[in-house]
Amino acid sequence: MTIAVLADIHGVLPALEAVLAEPDVQAADLVVLAGDIASGPQPVETLDVLTGLGERVVWVRGNADRELVEMVRGTFVGEPPDAVSPWAAAELRADQVELLAGLPLTATIGDVLFCHATPRDDIEMVLVDSPISRWAQVFTGLPMEIRTVVCGHTHMPYARQVDRRQVVNAGSVGMPYGAPGPTWALLSEHGAQLRYTPIDVHKAADRIVSESSYPGREEWVAEYLLHTYSDTEALEAFRPRTEGSGG
Repeated sequence: MTIAVLADIHGVLPALEAVLAEPDVQAADLVVLAGDIASGPQPVETLDVLTGLGERVVWVRGNADRELVEMVRGTFVGEPPDAVSPWAAAELRADQVELLAGLPLTATIGDVLFCHATPRDDIEMVLVDSPISRWAQVFTGLPMEIRTVVCGHTHMPYARQVDRRQVVNAGSVGMPYGAPGPTWALLSEHGAQLRYTPIDVHKAADRIVSESSYPGREEWVAEYLLHTYSDTEALEAFRPRTEGSGG
């Protein structure tokens, strides 16, 4: 079985369409969505494209998906994580809210577990250079038969070994850190491969500005499409959030 893993799409339709057009994604038996799917400038359109793929898609919940539902239902506590989330939540149709509300924390296919952040939490932070002791924490209770864990959440792709398990971060389709352009992962009989899809970021930005009704769309594309945070910047920002349970 061949599985394409798309994480952190964040409602960026041009990036999603570019990845879905990849021959290996089109030929994949399954497309796993590793969370944070719709919270961005084109939430409705992104969900419509993905639901149109039918039963090929395996959905996994991210913290941003959960937060959108909480915002719609009035149960979100605290300040919104960003400016676009409340707007995106208000844009969703009722059927899309129900879809996101029903997403599971994890999905397991064979000996591979797919999650957004960690197997036990949708916002917990673990980085490529986190010590083994930290990984042991977040893998507490994980069945030994799970040999590979595939995640997203930090928007930076990597693959590493953790106590005889493989950990693969698929990066981010819509808001990649480290290098411009969508990143994703392909799992096959040849193992896990980290993939990159080149896009014209200026054309993608122009599309979002012309097609999205998000009031802050020009500022959004300037920060997340026309500019790319380096992996060094992202790691420094995330590192204080790696201690303890949860985000």
